[in-house]
Amino acid sequence: MAEQSSIQCPNCGTPIDVNDVLKHQLEDSIRKEFQQKATIQNRELELKNEQLDKAKAEFEAKKKQENELFAERLEREKKTAEKEISEKLKAKLEEENKDRLLLMEKELSEKSEKIRELNKMEGEIAKLQREKLEMKDAIQAEAEKQLNTQLALEREKIRKQEDDKNELKFKELQKQLEEQKKLTEEMKRKQEQGSMQLQGEVMELAIEEWLANNFPLDSIDEVKKGANGADCLQIVNTREHQNCGSIYYESKRTKAFQPSWIEKFKNDIRTKRANIGVLVTEVMPNGMERMGMRDGIWICTYEEFKGLSAVLRQSLIQINQAVQAQENKGDKMSMLYDFLTSNEFRLQIEGIVEGFTQMQSDLDSEKRAMQRIWKQREKQIEKVVHNTLGMYGSIRGIAGNAVQSVRALELDFIEGNDEEEETKELE
Repeated sequence: MAEQSSIQCPNCGTPIDVNDVLKHQLEDSIRKEFQQKATIQNRELELKNEQLDKAKAEFEAKKKQENELFAERLEREKKTAEKEISEKLKAKLEEENKDRLLLMEKELSEKSEKIRELNKMEGEIAKLQREKLEMKDAIQAEAEKQLNTQLALEREKIRKQEDDKNELKFKELQKQLEEQKKLTEEMKRKQEQGSMQLQGEVMELAIEEWLANNFPLDSIDEVKKGANGADCLQIVNTREHQNCGSIYYESKRTKAFQPSWIEKFKNDIRTKRANIGVLVTEVMPNGMERMGMRDGIWICTYEEFKGLSAVLRQSLIQINQAVQAQENKGDKMSMLYDFLTSNEFRLQIEGIVEGFTQMQSDLDSEKRAMQRIWKQREKQIEKVVHNTLGMYGSIRGIAGNAVQSVRALELDFIEGNDEEEETKELE
């Protein structure tokens, strides 16, 4: 088969494969045919694209023309609808105006009858105006008087509260300044021990200083540092009698109240033979929100200590006077101790404090009540005057000059009254 598919060139004698020649001829023929078909297809595709662009342009032109026609038709329909609505509204307004005129004529006839009632109200309005001015002046004077009194009391109360709050801080700062003058090593050592001792000394000094300043006749004995006992002992003296009794004070400035303080303090009181023991602390024990007695010991804060010490001192003086009048009775000290540790004495002290608190609360309530009554009456009077002015203005607008003018309701008279009221308020 190989010999049959090959021939020799008659010129050069080179063998030639007939199959290869035929293969190349077929490939060239197929390639030319494929290129001709591809050319024809490209031409057809271009022709179709041109036809598509032409059809698209025709469609856009037709669409634009239809939109213009639709817009013209819509505008015509819109004008027609507006014309119909305008005619309907015109007819409706004419009908409504006709009904309104009838109602206005009826209202005019009714308000004409009220003109006579308005003339009767002139006297009442003038009377209300006079009563309003008189009442306003009286209430304003009373309110200003109470307000001035209340402001004075509030300022004094706030000043006293601020003084009480700042007193300990001032003493603490003063103590710190004194401590800073010492050697550096001594300061470091005290700082390492903590600030509790310093705070306790500040309160102790504040208690001693306050007692010495407010009760110069009394003897204030300080318990030396390191010695057993509380902070200071107050021996009550008067110009007539010496040693009417003694009050023992202990101060604590810690974050938690220790119940063991009470038992230790009671032992110190027995050792010093004091009549009363007062424990001044920043943190009250559980179950006590304010000063009171627990296990025979008075417990209070620093702010309550000042009032409590004055009351206890006065009680000792009164009991001493009673004891002096009954010297032959052997149970004088027992009576004194029983009274000072009794529930009756505690209730009396609490009653004094509650009395001042209730007085302050009642004063605030009275102030608020007077202001509320004043505002309520002023609103009622303003409501009557406003409604009267509205009715008068409506009648004048309908009847015109046929209604006689009421000077108390005219603009110049009202403005003059407003200026007078403003002048009084400024004064």
